[in-house]
Amino acid sequence: MSDILLSMNNICKSFPGVKALDGVSLTLKRGSVHALMGENGAGKSTLMKILFGIYEKDSGEIFLDGERVGFKNPKEALTSGVAMVHQELSQAQKMSVSENIWLGRYPKGLGFVVRESIMYNKTRELFHSLGISTDPKIKVEKLTVAQRQMIEIAKAVSYKAKVIVLDEPTSSLSSKEAEKLFSMIEKLKKMGCGIIYISHKMEEILKICDTVTVMRDGKHIKTEDASELDTNKIISLMVGRQMDERFPEKTNTPNEIYFSAENISSKYQNVKDVSFYARRGEVLGFAGLDGAGRSELFENIFGLSARSSGKIYLGGREIKNKNPREAIKNGFAFLTEERRATGIFSILDICENTTVSSLKNYRRGFYLSDKKRRAETENQIKIMRVKTPDGKTKIRALSGGNQQKVILSRWILTSPDVLILDEPTRGIDVGAKYEIYKIINQLAENGKCVIVISSELPELLGVCDRIYVMSNGQIAGELDAKNTDQEEIMSLATKFI
Repeated sequence: MSDILLSMNNICKSFPGVKALDGVSLTLKRGSVHALMGENGAGKSTLMKILFGIYEKDSGEIFLDGERVGFKNPKEALTSGVAMVHQELSQAQKMSVSENIWLGRYPKGLGFVVRESIMYNKTRELFHSLGISTDPKIKVEKLTVAQRQMIEIAKAVSYKAKVIVLDEPTSSLSSKEAEKLFSMIEKLKKMGCGIIYISHKMEEILKICDTVTVMRDGKHIKTEDASELDTNKIISLMVGRQMDERFPEKTNTPNEIYFSAENISSKYQNVKDVSFYARRGEVLGFAGLDGAGRSELFENIFGLSARSSGKIYLGGREIKNKNPREAIKNGFAFLTEERRATGIFSILDICENTTVSSLKNYRRGFYLSDKKRRAETENQIKIMRVKTPDGKTKIRALSGGNQQKVILSRWILTSPDVLILDEPTRGIDVGAKYEIYKIINQLAENGKCVIVISSELPELLGVCDRIYVMSNGQIAGELDAKNTDQEEIMSLATKFI
């Protein structure tokens, strides 16, 4: 039996106005983890969607276990042993775990009766082989993001998948949860599966991957053993230039206290008696493990959830922020963590998504100036380096990272005094991250309060002036970013657990 499990040779794909893939090749060995890296818009997702039967290639060849294949749809790919776990999970929330695993292929008895006991037992056996402890009877809506991710991987294995594509699998996971995922990947390798691993996290790529392929602008740049690479070399291959620094030099100067919260508690969420302050010209970080209450705290402050107690102050006066409309009127902006669920308007184009929160800037009497909106959008596309033919492209056609850039542009155009960024660089490549860090720094330099919620500790240490650490819905400590490290942050993050 050959070691080569999958070969994609000279794959080309064009969309209107852009050549997404230009002769890209990829070879995956049995029982290995192969990283696929590149900036947003490099063509990674397009290549995988062709493999999975979502897109049809223009030219090129695909071989699976030595046989030429060309899947017409995802179902055909799954039944042939190719599975893909997408970054944005799509599951039947109201159904049980076992129902999600066997959806569309339930074991049946007489007539159309579903044999639930068989389905339950098959799920338990599957979970036991992968080291998953989740109850198959529990509803998916009650699971954490990490648990839901494990369920999707188990579903892929249930199809007897030979090739499993993991797209940004740790983007929503804590470091502890990521370790569980890595253990599962090791089990899959021993089972002979080939894993294609898409991620922007350099450290984990070098830790768990055997081989790395780098793409840029729809082209194959280089494939090399992970052991021969380091972070700087990967970044250089991805962006096509040397990047000596991952974070720009800080030029902002924190001034007087402008925004503060006192004894905030949430009525229905895990936020307990939280107090903090933010200065003009400051980048303030919020760290904590998954479920610590960071996002919930700022959803409350932005008027997205009910407050049971506490007060918020802006410029020395108390404000309520009873709802998002009032919060925006008071000078707040909130880039949410879940861009697909609460960020983008998927049926609208980039221009409409960019300008939707600042329409008053484009009024001409009773009408909106489409020319001004389009011009501002094209300007933001250049500033944020959004990979797209133009502002008329539907936002759903963009990669996740490019969607994130559009949403950030939307909020910047509202000229907020307090900008809350929840996981602002999740799923974004290193080059684009650097650009976003520069924008964050510039906003702070212009006197804004910028609040960054992030699970990436190097990011918080690199861009923030101060960091609050939350644990189990409470503030566990306040740190000076210049005089702390990841170990101290993690120690505080587990303080009340």
